[in-house]
Order: sequence, then C-alpha cells, then structure tokens
Amino acid sequence: MKTLIGALIMTTAAEAATLDQRIDEASRKLESKVIECRRDIHQHPELGNREFRTSKLVADRLRALGIEVRTPIAHTGVIGLLRGGKPGRVVALRADMDALPVTEQVDVPFKSTARTTYNGQEVGVMHACGHDAHVAILLGVAEVLSGIRQELPGTVVFLFQPAEEGAPQGEEGGAALMVKEGALDNPKVDAVFGLHVTSRYPVGEIAYRPGAELAAVDSFRIKVHGKQTHGAYPWLGVDPIVVAAQIVLALQLIPSRQLDVSIAPAVVTVGAIHGGVRNNIIPDDVEMLGTIRSLDPKMREEIHERIKRTAQDIAQSAGATADVQIETGYPITYNDPALTERMAPTLRRLTSDVKVVNPTLGAEDFSFYQQKVPGLFFWLGTRPVNQTAEQAASNHSPLFYVDESGLELGVRALAHVAVDYLRM
Repeated sequence: MKTLIGALIMTTAAEAATLDQRIDEASRKLESKVIECRRDIHQHPELGNREFRTSKLVADRLRALGIEVRTPIAHTGVIGLLRGGKPGRVVALRADMDALPVTEQVDVPFKSTARTTYNGQEVGVMHACGHDAHVAILLGVAEVLSGIRQELPGTVVFLFQPAEEGAPQGEEGGAALMVKEGALDNPKVDAVFGLHVTSRYPVGEIAYRPGAELAAVDSFRIKVHGKQTHGAYPWLGVDPIVVAAQIVLALQLIPSRQLDVSIAPAVVTVGAIHGGVRNNIIPDDVEMLGTIRSLDPKMREEIHERIKRTAQDIAQSAGATADVQIETGYPITYNDPALTERMAPTLRRLTSDVKVVNPTLGAEDFSFYQQKVPGLFFWLGTRPVNQTAEQAASNHSPLFYVDESGLELGVRALAHVAVDYLRM
C-alpha cells in the first residue's frame, strides 16, 4: 500500500511539474503577442465607463479562445468564464481597463494622441497607470489557461473591469458595481487575484504585503461661511480665508498628533481651496477639498469624526460656520493573510526577486472584491533597470513608462497563482 501511495504522489507531482512547464512555455511564446496587445490598447485609451473599444477587443479575443463571455456588466465590463476539464473551486483574476485624463509626454511609436471631454473640459487621454498592461497580461493568461483547460481542476473567471480610477460624475462604476451586478456570484468565486504594474519596483520584481496593503480613500469638502467685507476693515466681517487657513493647519495635527501612528499611517490632505475674487474683498465663503487615506478601519472612522469637529469648532471660535461633507470611497485593500501565506511560495518559485513591502497610502478598488471573497493583490515591477525609483516617473504621471520585458512575468504569475490555488 505504501508503495502504491508513493507512486501516486510521484505521479501527481510529475503531472504538476509538467503542467507548470507548459504554462511557462506558453507564456514565453505569447510574450510578443502580449506586448503588441498592450501597445494597441495604449494607443487607444478610454476613460472610465467609456471603454467601448477595449471592451470589444477583450470580448472578441475571449470568444476566439472558446471562453464563455458575459457582457455588458458594470457598463463596459466583460466577464470570461473558463470551465476546466476537472471539478474544483472557482478562482477569479482581475484586470482594470480605464485610462486617465492625462496628456502623454512619453516619446514612443505607440504614444497616445487621444483627446476627449472630461468634466466639461477637453483633455488628453493616457494609460498613465498601466491598465493597458493589466488587460494585455490577463488576455495572455486567458490564452495560456485555455490551452490547458482539460487539466484545470476548477473554473477561472476573468474580470475585465471598467472605471477603477473612478466613474464619471453621477455614475456608478468600477469594482463596486461589478460586485453589485454579480460578478463574483455565478459561479460563486472562492478567491480573487490581481496585480498592478508599478515604477516603484524594478522590472522582474514582485512585491506584496499580507493584511492591509493599500489605504482606504475618502474625500471631504469643507465650506466655511464668514461675512463679506472690505479688506481694509476685516473687523466689520468674518474672514473665512483666515479660518480656512487655521483649519488646514489643524487638520495636519490629526494624523501627526491625535492618532497612534504605530498602529498604521494615515494622511489628511487638502488639495484645493477656492474663495474670493479680488485682493481687497474678504469673501463670504471659502471651500476646501481634500482626501483622507487610512490603513485601519477604526482609525478611519476616528479621522472622519475629528475632521468634522476640528473644522466646526475652529469656525465657531471665529464667528464663522463650517459645513463638512465626507464621502466614503474605496475600502482598505486587504490581502487575506491565510491566502497570502499559501500563495507566497508560488510567487517565489517564479522569480528570486520577491519581497514583502510596507503598505502604501495609494488606493485600489480591488478592495471591493476582497470584501466579498479572500483576495491577494500584488505589485509587478516594470521600472527600467537603468533607473532608480527616484528617477522613474510614477504611476499617473504623463511620463509614466512600462518596461515591457516585465509583462511575461505578469502572465506567468497570474496563471500560476490561479492553477496552484485550484489544485491545492
């Protein structure tokens, strides 16, 4: 009996190794195709909820692979369903498709020259965050896995999602709407994986963090109401500009002096102030817009309360009033610790350059999937080797550049985590 069990174990291990080799070989053969796809999408970027060309490209390619396609979902989203030849669990893989209202400054043959209207303004459009690479990588994964579908012990759901950067004003969108419309329900997904290209890490490197990896993001609007008067006689009115200045400074004391930052970092940033029309008129009102980033749920709630109290109390002390509105945004991107521990060996098998990193105060709406099912989100380095992190343009910059030699590792990474999860 022991001999039989040992033989079965050896056979299973050999089959797994052979399947891994097939994934690697197929990924290498597809590298040029993935790069070509990425360049095509890069040259034709589309903003959130308007990814019509990208959506059609994705759906057409999935159908050509014999993958069941469901569309539309969440406006322009596409779901691909690949049923394996063996029974098993269901794993989802996600790529976001939208570009940003940024005018590209990178001098490449496939440079974007697209323009459109965004919030009433004519803007350039660019894949300044690498979502073009994400779509190309996941289409590559779909082709790799469709080639081994008979050996797959379960089902793979491909989530091509619109509007990760946010939906247009007045519209729903992104991962929240994908989840709301049942993207993880039929079939019921057991785990979800995603990656993000970044210039923070060099090409060929993978980075991740168990637990809170990216911050929750919320926005706030504070409107200070004073009393208009001549700039020469401020005592005849109530100066909302001075009150606003005091509020801006006081808000910085919330994360730096009122929170236990040994638990998790947080940031309160005022990004815009609007008030007044000329130099010698104290206006009635000043409006401030800002963002809140946090990595702890309780701390997130506390920051909201402290912002309201700080603004209102400072305004009241000066004879003004303050209206505070806080809009909840993306939750914390939280990598399930047990799932992350199980999948970390897969990532380390793919490259020697794998590291656990500090959390970032950036945000990702992949977090909405992780609220529904366990998930793992990791970074794929695409910074050229001849640049330092300080030299490389960051994501969202008009100079953001992706070293395409790193895309093949992205294909292998998503393909292997999906297959390894299914056969665990």
